[in-house]
Amino acid sequence: MAEREKPAGYARSEAKNAEVRATLEPLGPDERPAPLLVAIGVAVVLAVANLVGTLVSGDVPLGGTLIFVVVMAIAAYGLWHRRAWAVLGFLALLGIIVAFATLSLLVASNLAAVALCIVVAGGAGTLFWKLIRVLGRIQAPARETY
Repeated sequence: MAEREKPAGYARSEAKNAEVRATLEPLGPDERPAPLLVAIGVAVVLAVANLVGTLVSGDVPLGGTLIFVVVMAIAAYGLWHRRAWAVLGFLALLGIIVAFATLSLLVASNLAAVALCIVVAGGAGTLFWKLIRVLGRIQAPARETY
């Protein structure tokens, strides 16, 4: 069977991708860019806030909270150690947050709720966008120097 011919747009897209990949500088040995540090901080704050909130209120079952706290702790650990799986997982979480915050605008009943939805969606979306380049730098192969 003959291999299917790729469309002309694909070749242009691949050329652009190769150009962007060539500009990516791999992370240094202990380099942690600002978006990565912000993501670590967000993961830690979410874990601690959920645990404290559950312990103070007592209304929410502790089991579900503990699972979330463990997931956020693992995410913070992976982000600190610059693991691609942790950044990718955190990007997925940010994408879900953006989707829910944006959809929450449909049921926002006052101006404060609208503002909260916009701030959460905007903040999570901005961090998402910044972490994409960090993920690319984490996955970029080390360049050989001669």
